[in-house]
Amino acid sequence: MKPRVSVIGSGNAGLTAAYHFTLNGADVCLYGAPGYDQPLTDIEHHGGIRALESFNDAPLTYAGFEKCDKVSRDLAETLAYADILVLPVPSFAQEPLFIEMLPHLRDGQIIMLMPGNYGSLVLNRIKKEQGYHSLDVTFVDAISIPWATRIVGPAEIAILGMKQFLPVAAFPADRITHAIERLQRVMPLPLKPLRNVIEAGLENVNFGGHPLLTTLNMGLLENFDGKFNYYKDCCSVSTAKAAAVMEAERQSIGNALGLELQSELNAMNALYDMDCESVYEVNRTSETHGKLNSAPNSASNRYITEDAAYLLVPCYEFAQLLEINTPIITSCLHIDNAYNDTNYFENGRTLKLMGLDNKSAQEIMDFVS
Repeated sequence: MKPRVSVIGSGNAGLTAAYHFTLNGADVCLYGAPGYDQPLTDIEHHGGIRALESFNDAPLTYAGFEKCDKVSRDLAETLAYADILVLPVPSFAQEPLFIEMLPHLRDGQIIMLMPGNYGSLVLNRIKKEQGYHSLDVTFVDAISIPWATRIVGPAEIAILGMKQFLPVAAFPADRITHAIERLQRVMPLPLKPLRNVIEAGLENVNFGGHPLLTTLNMGLLENFDGKFNYYKDCCSVSTAKAAAVMEAERQSIGNALGLELQSELNAMNALYDMDCESVYEVNRTSETHGKLNSAPNSASNRYITEDAAYLLVPCYEFAQLLEINTPIITSCLHIDNAYNDTNYFENGRTLKLMGLDNKSAQEIMDFVS
């Protein structure tokens, strides 16, 4: 009997997940929320999802055509379809989507967030606040999505590359082995266990590259409408130096929490099967990222609205709790606040939203362990 999985979200990662899980031998139900369901209409019209053989004159792997077992605009139907629920959605969509899901969830289901960005802690808080204390589900936070991928046409995707493995953590943490055993049946790459969801959030490889490089290059990005290769053209010798200081701040926070975090360089080399000597070299030579000749063209791009708000803000909050100085993280957030006329220090993913306020660092680590 084929494993079943429901993919909740019909963006770039959602369509790619539905395609690749099906290619990997699973039956898939793909859900698109009202107002975001045009991709489902396209899939219904074309009979399935096509992954291109080439993009920007570069050959691609995983090409082919796959039919989803089911596409759905009904959330209750989607949740009833499978016990494995994968949410490849932006972090800001996790909370409202989960509130809609709560009445239809059942004991024993796994809810995998890609990326997690501490989402399991937020959803656990919501579960309790909404009166679902007895609902027994397992949350899994992935450090990111597995693919570099884009929707390039109606029911058409370009899978530019895929990580060698995907680090994940569970909440409660002691369920990680069981969760991986169940998830591995549908996932197209190995899952690597992390100790807890705090480690998973801190290990998101978007932390160093996206928000800082986007912030430092905003004039270039806006004036040239993002029509160049982000990783090659936004990473210079000087911006790489600034990113290295931010990386040191992340490492300081991890050390203070008792975590042995991978360096960004080691993580990127391992995830993308490279042997680079610097993050600068990673950005300049990565074949996966080099296939994508596009970049953010405004401060409203998710590289800031998601990666600053949901990755940098938690780090800032941990640093404040631990009394660690983080001048680059803090400065980046102040500039992003000015860009978007907001206050990410208040509106981002804070300890309070994660249900961790009024706890010491040790109490937080005990809570997630």
